[in-house]
Amino acid sequence: MSRSEMCLLLGATGVGKTLLLKRLQNILCVQLSVHGAGELEPTPATLPTVGTNLTDLTLKKKMITVRELGGCMGPIWLSYFKDCSSVIFVVDSANIAQVSSSCIQLLSVLSAEPLHSACVLILFNKRDVPSTMSLVEIKSLFRLDDIVASATQPITLLETSARSGQGLPEVLNWLESITVK
Repeated sequence: MSRSEMCLLLGATGVGKTLLLKRLQNILCVQLSVHGAGELEPTPATLPTVGTNLTDLTLKKKMITVRELGGCMGPIWLSYFKDCSSVIFVVDSANIAQVSSSCIQLLSVLSAEPLHSACVLILFNKRDVPSTMSLVEIKSLFRLDDIVASATQPITLLETSARSGQGLPEVLNWLESITVK
């Protein structure tokens, strides 16, 4: 295996980045285990990330290092963009008060020069929460059709629940499918 690719995991504080990363690791461990039951472990406790977390994910054909940046680090995310080939941007789809700031953060990520050719995955997380907005509502609030149409990057949208595991196999498939330019 060659040197691993760098994927940034970004999003506001409390959107579920740390749990998402732990769940992805759990799924990969279960896939590697001969006796894997195929179930997610109970929801692990998480704390807000202050600083960064580096996690290596060993996929079928490659290794990806995911650098999770704490939401409170938003003002300095730019300093981490240089060596990155892909971005996962997480949005809390149950927190309507956070949508506008998440949209502004997303626009700044997409407009950053070092990320002009990075593959981007936007995750609408917390789909298991009863108060979650529909995908139509979120796309409208974000003006996602306009954002996707004007972006230089290939953008993929997925609905997930890091807590229940919904959509997480698709996240791993996306990570497996992206290629470094």
